[in-house]
Amino acid sequence: MAVWGLGGRLGLRGCLCARKLLCPRFQSRGPQGVEDGDRPQPSSKTPKLPKIYTKTGDKGFSSTFTGERRPKDDQVFEAVGTTDELSSAIGFAMELIAEKGHPFVEELQKIQCSLQDVGSALATPRSSAREAHLRHATFEAGPISELEQWIDRYSSQLPPLTAFILPSGGKSSAALHFCRAVCRRAERRVVPLVQSGETDANVAKFLNRSFRLPPSAPPDSVTISSH
Repeated sequence: MAVWGLGGRLGLRGCLCARKLLCPRFQSRGPQGVEDGDRPQPSSKTPKLPKIYTKTGDKGFSSTFTGERRPKDDQVFEAVGTTDELSSAIGFAMELIAEKGHPFVEELQKIQCSLQDVGSALATPRSSAREAHLRHATFEAGPISELEQWIDRYSSQLPPLTAFILPSGGKSSAALHFCRAVCRRAERRVVPLVQSGETDANVAKFLNRSFRLPPSAPPDSVTISSH
């Protein structure tokens, strides 16, 4: 699911990079192979960490940012979940791309961070949102304009496209093609919410632009002629 910080959302200015975080509470052994049970027990003054499960969704319902309870297969959660899946796919692709030294890793990370804001907007359905909710969760047009600038810049570096592109061309290229396919599905999940007035049209526009970036189909991909 998307991550929200205090005040509503965690977007580009506060984006967390999960790959840089370590979580010692899930390590079974210490650096010398000491079992967890052999560790010194914390003092009674040590604050307890909150549990990461709440059991509130066990009956198949979950809460939106507005506090409304909806079934987990509601269109809102389908859109939020697919957006989260897209961000995860981008994270996987970024690891492969970084190994090859491609120059557009920073752009992909910015897309990931903007997807946090997309998730916040989707999880704030307008039918139950108050003005205070919308102030925190409105998705602005700025990231869309930035995407269009990237698309224009990369497109100017490529020859004209004269054939269909098969999703292949190496590990990083194939991973980006997978991101493109997930992005298209996320867009399909969002469009009904835009049409019903539950979310801002900018959300769908952002997803529509996200994987029109030429790096999602690099020139060394395998191609098949158009007929």
